[in-house]
Amino acid sequence: MIDLSTYLMYIAASVAILIVPGPTVTVIIANSLRSGASAGMMNIAGTQLGLAVMIGILAAGLSTIVAAMAEIFDIIRLAGAAYLVWLGIKLWRADGTLADAPENGKTKTGRGYFWQGFAVLMANPKALVFFGAFIPQFVNPAHDALMQIIVLGATFMVLALMLDGVFALAAGKTGSMLSRHNVRLLERISGTCLIGGGIWLALARR
Repeated sequence: MIDLSTYLMYIAASVAILIVPGPTVTVIIANSLRSGASAGMMNIAGTQLGLAVMIGILAAGLSTIVAAMAEIFDIIRLAGAAYLVWLGIKLWRADGTLADAPENGKTKTGRGYFWQGFAVLMANPKALVFFGAFIPQFVNPAHDALMQIIVLGATFMVLALMLDGVFALAAGKTGSMLSRHNVRLLERISGTCLIGGGIWLALARR
């Protein structure tokens, strides 16, 4: 179905893309540093669901709709950018105890981190545009396109799971070794990254 050389090239290209930190990786690292690797892993679970949804849309042949709904997706993109900036500002305003502070009277649960990861990914319509332009390059039209997209999409999800997991575990380990005194500095660094990611997303153009 997919020849080995093409598949290996796809894996190499996917890894090259995934190792460049984007909005989702920034959120995963920030939460892992503040709340441990388990928080980052729940973020990853949410991003995996988001990837599955986007790949499902592509597999269903709906990628052409994205171009026809540019204005709607621009609104979603800007909403996602605002969300990242809000997270960054929240980190900047923290006093070093953000990881322990309750939100609305309740500590964030694993489910909260899960849906946060899903929301950050789905709020970036460029990801869907990316899949619509990237994956088809490796599809052989002489064979079943649907099955190829599923295989390539699943491969991307596995690679994302592995690399994002490394980020989460590494950040979680670093976070556990940080003293309380250094948490505030870490929060500001992470907040700056999130604000920068939000601005980048807001200024990005398809």
